[in-house]
Amino acid sequence: MVTEAEWERVQGELRFGQVFTGTVVRVPRPGAIGVFVDIGLSVGGFVDVVLLPRRRSEDWPVEGTVTEFEVWWVHSGRQQIRLKPSDPQYLCEDFADFVARYRPNWPSDIGKAVSGCGVINP
Repeated sequence: MVTEAEWERVQGELRFGQVFTGTVVRVPRPGAIGVFVDIGLSVGGFVDVVLLPRRRSEDWPVEGTVTEFEVWWVHSGRQQIRLKPSDPQYLCEDFADFVARYRPNWPSDIGKAVSGCGVINP
């Protein structure tokens, strides 16, 4: 964990849809939780299970995978940047339907500051 001041600083620099090249550093329970990603900031990144391929956890990125991720939202309580894979091979098969159902404003959120947006986990 980082200090509250550092967390606020990091959040203040983030934009929805901002792309980071990251390295998958941990896949604790394939098919059940999600993956932890190092995106080169003092705060960790995480891709939730709902954004990863559902049919086969073998299609998830494995530890050491380097690929691009986009800022999806932030989890202030955990001081965590929530990401979505940019590469469609690592994205859930029904992403368009998922967005329509849970984040219909996603396209218009892209480029906006995440700080103070109040986005919650779908």
